[in-house]
Order: sequence, then structure tokens, then C-alpha cells
Amino acid sequence: MASLLQSRTPGLSFSSSLSSTPVRRPSAFFLKPRSGSRIPVVRAKIREIFMPALSSTMTEGKIVSWIKSEGDVLSKGESVVVVESDKADMDVETFYDGILAAIVINEGETAPVGAAIGILAETEDEIAEAKAKATSQSSLAPAPSTPKVEEPSPAPKLDAPSPAVAAAPAPTAAPSTPGKVVATPFAKKLAKQHKVDIDKLVGTGPFGRITPEDVEKAAGITPASKSNVAAPAAPAASVAPAAVPPKAPSSFPEIPGSTVVPFTTMQTAVSKNMVESLSVPTFRVGYPIATDALDALYEKVKPKGVTMTALLAKSAAMALAQHPVVNATCKDGKSFTYNSSINIAVAVAINGGLITPVLQDADKLDLYLLSQKWKELVEKARAKQLQPNEYNSGTFTLSNLGMFGVDRFDAILPPGQGAIMAVGASKPTVLADKDGFFSVKNKMLVNVTADHRIIYGADLAAFLQTFSKIIENPKSLTM
Repeated sequence: MASLLQSRTPGLSFSSSLSSTPVRRPSAFFLKPRSGSRIPVVRAKIREIFMPALSSTMTEGKIVSWIKSEGDVLSKGESVVVVESDKADMDVETFYDGILAAIVINEGETAPVGAAIGILAETEDEIAEAKAKATSQSSLAPAPSTPKVEEPSPAPKLDAPSPAVAAAPAPTAAPSTPGKVVATPFAKKLAKQHKVDIDKLVGTGPFGRITPEDVEKAAGITPASKSNVAAPAAPAASVAPAAVPPKAPSSFPEIPGSTVVPFTTMQTAVSKNMVESLSVPTFRVGYPIATDALDALYEKVKPKGVTMTALLAKSAAMALAQHPVVNATCKDGKSFTYNSSINIAVAVAINGGLITPVLQDADKLDLYLLSQKWKELVEKARAKQLQPNEYNSGTFTLSNLGMFGVDRFDAILPPGQGAIMAVGASKPTVLADKDGFFSVKNKMLVNVTADHRIIYGADLAAFLQTFSKIIENPKSLTM
């Protein structure tokens, strides 16, 4: 049978069959072997390998590396390719035996989910046909470049109303007459108005003709003045949108020696999520909490492998159990959902991005088991080996910058969650009691950002009071 690739995530496959006659591409579910059921696509000789959807938010993937090469014989269960999703690198294994006939998407290249990244053949006789299919797949890539040829077409329309149509033969003489400047009458007029040396301009119009846009660009005229130029002729309106991108750098001038670095797949996902977060109405509440008792407990349990992150996550989970609305989710603006599980996502900075491994059912786990689970998640996150459900199932997020000495900060609410807690450093603070006596206690400032559509000020204040009581009397954390 032909090879079918499948991610380590159970039930995820991304290969379908191609036969000599056109057939509808079957769903991945029909490709799984079932006892007692007939699968009509098994007879196909050649299969396309598709870019898998490794998470619910993934729209495209990047080929990190092909473990196998063209011509290699694949056995069931072997890792074939490493795909970078928006949050992790995942090995994709072969689900059937076969031959990797051709690679369509090379290492370092990206492809949208569902696009063909390789071709599989059942026998050596089909390799040539598979390579031909791979070539046809690759030939589709330059197709989007064809519309770009039409971009200069609006330019001749710019000169249509101009009385200088009779001067059209002049551009042909321009190459043989170095001193001759070919420009539209309006361009010459603008050059005089703005004192631009038209002899030094390079025309972008047909046959090198200098257009009004060339003069405006040299004079540094803002796009607002372009609306006045576009008024005499309707075709100029079609040119205006194309002229906007060149004007953008004027607001953000390039710094000499600067380097442009494209986003990684993870950075693209983070950017998309942050922009999406701006659509949610949020508010923030700060709360100071004494940490002397928590610090003392941490010193006792630290030798047993318990981290401060585990203590904070456990405390937050216990407080959320008493205030379920803070653990709720609003996705459509018309209703909200009470989540049955309390899954604490913790922000972790890794090389080249940010990820939030999730401590699932944190309220039900023992503190020591929770800390061990957190250690495993961090190791997998830094190795980019997290499974989708280990980073996209959070219901509440915890972001701690206290270890860097940061005393306070605000966090951005992740999409699909009701609240996120920002934890600052615990620092000695001078306090005065009701009798006027001074004392020094360790305190940390906690800021919570919440979705105001479902969580109100009183809800958040009550949650923070409960969280503060757990931190200031942490015996319940070890029970």
C-alpha cells in the first residue's frame, strides 16, 4: 500500500490518494484501516502528502527537515519529516509502507495546511509518474506572479488625457539621446513648482517617461496631496492605491545598518494572537500580597523539586475553584462558557518566541506531582516537542516576571481566556499597623487583566482576596 504520513498526535493524518481517474479527495478518517470495512482508495498507486494541521490555530507550517530523502523506502512508524507549527516542532511518522518518490516543499519553506508537500509511490514503477506530479505541483507556485505584469498597465492611462500624445515617438529616441528628458507636461509643471531637478529623475512610466508620481516622490509630497492630482482623471484613482506602499517608508525611515528579520512561525502566531486580543474589552486590577509565609514554605519544599511557579499555579487553581466566573470563556460576545477544568497556562520565554505550557486540572493535582509535571512541560517546550493539547488548552494564564526583579507589569489577555495574572517580585516593604507601629514584610504586587464582558470588578476583587488568603496562609497547598 502507498505511504500515508501521520503525526504523533493520535488520529491525525495528512495524506490522501490520487488515482489515474479524477476522484474526490477522501477525508483522513476514510484512510484509516478498519476491520470489516472496505476502503476504496487502497488501490491507488500514488499519494500526495499534505501539510498537516498540528493545532487548531495553525494555518501554515514550515518544513524544518526531511528525515527521509527521495527514493527512500518507508516502513510503518518511521519518522519522515519534521514540521514546525505555530508553537512546536513535531515529527510526522509514516502510517504505511511505501517509497518517498518526490519532495514538493523543501526544508525551510512553508506551505498552507492541506497543500501537497511530497509525493508517495507504492512501487518503483510509479516513481516517474509521481515525480511528474510533483513537478506539476511546483509549477503552480509562480502563478501568483502573473498579475504583477499587469501593474504597469494603468500607467499609459495616466497619459491618455494629456495633450502630449503626439510626443509618443520621442521615448524611442531617448536611449540614443542621453541629454533628452522625457516627461509628461504635468510632471514638468510639478517639477517647476517644487523646484525638483527633473534631469536627475529616473522615470517609472512607459519607456522611461517621468510621471507626476516620480516628481512627487522626489519632492517628498505626502499622500494627501495625491488626492488633488487624481481629481482631473478617473484612471488616476486606480494608480493611487499602488502609490501608497512607497510612501509608507517616509513615516518610518530606514536606519543605516539596520537588518530586517522576518517573523518565525511562532512569532507570527504570537503577533496574530496579540492583535486579536485588542478586540476584547479588558480591565486591570492590582492587589498587594504578603509573601513571608509563602517564602518560608518554598524554602521547605524546594529541596523536593517544587518550584515557585508550581506554588503560584496551585494557589491560582484553588482560588479559581471558588470563583468559576474568572475561569470562564467568552468567544462570540453573545454567551460565555463555564469551563469544567481548571487548566493553568504559564508563560515561558523560549529561544525565538513565547509559549504557554498548560498544567491541566491544576486544582486536582498534588503539589509535588504538579511541580514534576511542570518540569516535564518546560523541557518539552524548550525542545519544541509540546503536543497541541499541552499548549492550547489553557483556561487561565499565569505570567511571572518576579525572578527578573520586575515589581509590577500588565499582561495581555490571551484569546479565548477570561483572565491572566501578572506576578511581580516579592520585595521587603515597610508597613504601618493600626496602632502606628512599623514593620517590614515581603510583599508582591499581582495585576490581573480580565475580559470585562464576563468578569466584573467585584468578581475579580473577590478572586484576588481568596488568592491572597491562600498565599498568606499556604498550608492548604501541601494537603
